[in-house]
Amino acid sequence: MQRGISTHVFLERRLSPGLLDRLAGAGAKSIEVFAARHHFDYADAGAVREMANWFRSHDVKATMHMPLYPDTAWSKHTAPTLNLISSSKAVRIEAMDEVKRAMEAAEQVPFGSCVLHLGMKDDKWDGRSLDDSMTAIEHLKAFAGPLGLKLVLENLVNEVATPANLVEIVRVGHFANVGFALDVGHANLDPTIPETSYAPAKTGVEQAFEVFGEKLTELHLHDNGGVAGSMRDEHLWPGDGAVDWKLVAAKVKELKVQPVGVLEIAHELGEGDVEEKAKRAWDVVGA
Repeated sequence: MQRGISTHVFLERRLSPGLLDRLAGAGAKSIEVFAARHHFDYADAGAVREMANWFRSHDVKATMHMPLYPDTAWSKHTAPTLNLISSSKAVRIEAMDEVKRAMEAAEQVPFGSCVLHLGMKDDKWDGRSLDDSMTAIEHLKAFAGPLGLKLVLENLVNEVATPANLVEIVRVGHFANVGFALDVGHANLDPTIPETSYAPAKTGVEQAFEVFGEKLTELHLHDNGGVAGSMRDEHLWPGDGAVDWKLVAAKVKELKVQPVGVLEIAHELGEGDVEEKAKRAWDVVGA
């Protein structure tokens, strides 16, 4: 597994070369830049140039996470508002325009991929959400291609973005070059398939690895209390929750091509010695 860290751990701060230095110092060979205007202002030429200069002078790969809200001001209580598959056409267009605005930073910053979210917590899986997902991917894929960006779909805690449904969206849409990001924390909140007379029980994490298979591009590594806990997407440091990290390590070893493992930690946990915490996390996940 290749080591990566998301700037999400510093989400409350403006992203600076100094913070990127800290992530590189923690062992990251790939950094996921979280596209939030107060954090990394992708619409500001100076901020984009600063990021481009840093990545071009360091042996660290750059990836992007799509923006979840368009606001330039933010607080820890701000809820995501950008929904690529909203039932409202105006909301869908606004979301796609904002994602494209963020993607334009790849003209200077050497981003190799962009992680997409499909849907919000209460979105349901039906014919409309399938059609809207394919439309969003088709438009964003056409925009991302000339920029050298690969689209990567992340499993979420909603009915649309389950591993099985994401694979179905890609299959029906014939999106050959679209990859998948297995978010281990989100998968840990999926229900376990019960044991039967002919098959053992399988956790949400096991199911996700089996469904995504060799098309895995990234892993998002964070922890939570799981289905037996608070059912909250806590984004804890690995080892501080209920994820079976030995299982994760074993499943990763079975893959022919090793994905990037991105530590995606809650910003509330970003204070203190991030470098030391990250190094301990690598030991927990077996990277």
